[in-house]
Amino acid sequence: MKSIELVIFDNDGVLVDSERLANTVLAELLTEVGIPTTLDQSIRDYMGGSFARVRQLAEERAGFPLPEDFGERFQQRLSAVLRTGLEPMAGARAVLEALAARGTRCCVASSSDPERLALSLDVTGLAPLVQGRVFSAAEVAAGKPAPDLFQYAAAQMGVDPAAALVVEDSELGVRAARAAGMRVIGFAAVTPPERLAAADHVIRDLALLPSMLNDLAAE
Repeated sequence: MKSIELVIFDNDGVLVDSERLANTVLAELLTEVGIPTTLDQSIRDYMGGSFARVRQLAEERAGFPLPEDFGERFQQRLSAVLRTGLEPMAGARAVLEALAARGTRCCVASSSDPERLALSLDVTGLAPLVQGRVFSAAEVAAGKPAPDLFQYAAAQMGVDPAAALVVEDSELGVRAARAAGMRVIGFAAVTPPERLAAADHVIRDLALLPSMLNDLAAE
C-alpha cells in the first residue's frame, strides 16, 4: 500500500464548524416553502451533498419544485450567519500546522460553492494555511458521492489517488472517497459514528489525525 502523500480535508464539519449552522438555515427555509424539516432531518438527509443534490431530493420528496430563488435565499441567509457565528473546528488550525511541520501536503475539497468556501476559510482564519489548495464541487461534473471531486483534487495536487487520504464527516463523502480509490478517516463530530462505518477509521478529535497517519502507513 502506498504511503500517504496528501491529506484531503472536507471543509464543512471538518475544518469549520458550519454543519449545524447551515442545516439550521436549510431546515428553516424548507419549512417556509412547505416542506416541514427539522435540524436533525436536514443533517440526516442532506449533509455532505451539493446544493443541486439537496434541491433534487427535496423536490422529489415534496412532489413540487422549490422556488427558483431558493438557492439564492439560502446562500444570502447562510452568509449572514457564517459571518457572525462561524468558528473553526476544535483542533483544525493545530492539525493543519502539524501536517505542514511534518511535510505532509494537504488540500480542501468541499461540496460548498467557491464563494461559501472562501468566506468560511476567511472568517475562521484558516485561509492562509490552505491558500491555493481549495477545490469545490462546482469545478467537477458530479458531486459526492461520485468520486469526481476527490479525483480532481488529487490530480490538481499531482498525487496518485492511492496515495491520498480523505478526512470526511459525511456518509456521502466517505462513499466518494472510497469510489475515488482513497483511504478515508471518518470525523464523527456531528455525524453518528455508525454512519461513517465504511471509513478506515473513525475519530472524534482532529488532534488524533497525525498519529493516525502513522498507523495507516504501518498497515
